[in-house]
Amino acid sequence: MRRKYLMLMLLFPCIQLSAQIKNDTVISLDEVTVEAYNKRNVQMQSSQNTVQISALLLKESFAGSLMQSLEKIPGVKAMSIGSGQSKPAIRGLGFNRMLVAENGIKHEGQQWGEDHGLEIDQFALDNVEIIKGPGALFYGSDAIAGVINLKSSYIPQKSFEGKIDLFGRTNNESAGVSAHVGGKKNGFWYKANFTLVDYADYRVPADSIQYYSYYIKLKDRRLRNTSGKEQNGGVHFGYISEKWLTTFYLSDVYAKSGFFADAHGLEVRLSEINYDASARDIDLPYHSVNHFKATNRTNYQFDNLTLYGDFAYQNNYRQEFSEPVSHGYMPIPPDALERRFNKDTYTANIASKFTVSGNHNMHTGFNFERQDNRRGGWGFIIPDFRVNASGAFVYDRWHLSDMLIISGGFRFDRLQTKADAYEDWYQTPDENGNAVYKVRSEALRRTFHCLTWSVGMNYNPGNWSFKANAGKSFRAPIPKELGSDGVNYHIFRYEKGNPGLSPEESYQLDAGAGWHNEKLDFQIEPYVNYFPNFIYLNPTAYYNEGLQMYHYTQSRVFRWGLEFAVNYKIIRQVEMNVTGDYLYARQLSGDKKGYTLPFSPPASATVEIKYSPQTGWAGRDGYISLAFKAVAAQNEIVPPENATPGYHLLNAAWGRSFTVGTTGVKVGFQANNLLNRRYYDHTGFYRLIDVPEAGRNFSMIAGFNF
Repeated sequence: MRRKYLMLMLLFPCIQLSAQIKNDTVISLDEVTVEAYNKRNVQMQSSQNTVQISALLLKESFAGSLMQSLEKIPGVKAMSIGSGQSKPAIRGLGFNRMLVAENGIKHEGQQWGEDHGLEIDQFALDNVEIIKGPGALFYGSDAIAGVINLKSSYIPQKSFEGKIDLFGRTNNESAGVSAHVGGKKNGFWYKANFTLVDYADYRVPADSIQYYSYYIKLKDRRLRNTSGKEQNGGVHFGYISEKWLTTFYLSDVYAKSGFFADAHGLEVRLSEINYDASARDIDLPYHSVNHFKATNRTNYQFDNLTLYGDFAYQNNYRQEFSEPVSHGYMPIPPDALERRFNKDTYTANIASKFTVSGNHNMHTGFNFERQDNRRGGWGFIIPDFRVNASGAFVYDRWHLSDMLIISGGFRFDRLQTKADAYEDWYQTPDENGNAVYKVRSEALRRTFHCLTWSVGMNYNPGNWSFKANAGKSFRAPIPKELGSDGVNYHIFRYEKGNPGLSPEESYQLDAGAGWHNEKLDFQIEPYVNYFPNFIYLNPTAYYNEGLQMYHYTQSRVFRWGLEFAVNYKIIRQVEMNVTGDYLYARQLSGDKKGYTLPFSPPASATVEIKYSPQTGWAGRDGYISLAFKAVAAQNEIVPPENATPGYHLLNAAWGRSFTVGTTGVKVGFQANNLLNRRYYDHTGFYRLIDVPEAGRNFSMIAGFNF
């Protein structure tokens, strides 16, 4: 009987129960010194295409938000959402289709929202690992596109040490400071950090925009009311010995920023607020978010066994404020609190790694997560919900020879979602003309089970490296997809959920091939991806409360693409980097059969020339670079999307380090969109209302280590 049940699980691995209730580009740089690495060992670490980025490279690429700093990685995009913020996307998939983890813990905010960035202090990070391709084997649901793993793993080596970073940007007159101190003695260590940022309305290369056939003039080319501020702090402390390491981490990230006033409904034309009085005022509408996180990671090393434990509590408290005006049958609200979300998340991960033999290792683990999200305010978009998720995995890695490694594993997950009923606080006429309290969301209970798997191979003959990974991952429908029913002003549409959605499955094959010697390093990473039931927000011909209505549905989707990176040392001081990516997507069923997916990124390529004299004005690590980025037109669209023309940008960077007394100083300078081009990013949401991307911008960061 058990064998029969196992066969059914392998053939039909995702089961749902419902009840409606009324590889591998690696950069490994230390903060102060540049360390050599064994290219062969790095290539053999994983069968997935993985990128590792140090804090030093993050600072050299500093462009504002964390995701804008990571956009140089092929296949990684920053989806612009206004206020100078952005959401991460890997291979064209973002939001709940990719997972962000911090120190091994899945970051849980309101990541379904299109109008805010990550609640992460990028200056507290020591390195970033990006896994391109399904990461469900270790992380479970939501890791279909990949994982961005943010790490703060550096342990101080002195009794007292620290650093201060000063940074700024010209486009939105941003200014900030981040300070870090730490120390270590007799195995005990600590770190503390804080970051302050303040910025004004950002500028675009346009004098006016068009929104619903209305022309809106922009004063000084600024998007009014997109200013904001951040206040972040954190404390690390722990103990390390030969066999034992425990780390406690407390952090609090606070951000407040305005919504672009002219995009938050046409009623703003009647507002008495003078949005042009100051570029630094944060007026209505605006949002604020506070994310508190407390985590512990404990490792214990036996002879052939390592035990890991990750435990965390997170609270995400987010509020949106708007001028109280009536919409449809809704009377004037009593206050400015449009929406409030208060989310508690409890996480426990327990895992082990043990050596079966000298060349055979196994990794097992168990994960549990509990989410409790409560809403408030007079505007509705998603109901109160609770999610319980648990999963267990086994992963096997076998070194058959110095050149060949095979790996594989499977995972079983169970996820239960409960959503509460919600009805309007005001009455609306029904079909018979009777005044009723409209039910926006029915009480809902859904349970999902899924078996996922992964197999991989690494092969490194000589200067060549090959890898391949095939796997199945899944994503359970989120409460917004199941129970939303309301206006989403930030992306200008009315959204309607579907309580009958099934879990989203993905089958993917990733490959990688590379060749390297002292002068040339080449890497190409193709992939193929098939969704039997992709969850899709489909536009309709109907309107509700003055906005076009979108409803969630599912369709079969096929995707394929590739990324490539070439590094060539022309001479010892000059190198050329060429990177690029391409994605093809097609819906194979449903109302939009034959079309691509919304917000699919177009093909792009970047050519960069970098000069590193290694002497004279540049010191031992100084550089100057010039980069040309070309992005193709995106004519593959999903109606009512519009095609986006192609564009090209010219960027430059300069940096070096030096010593003043006993203080190490690192200076970096970035110049983005030097020609002040007016262009539209097809993955940016504000292009829907004719808002171009940010104009010319100079960024500077100066770090002081002591």
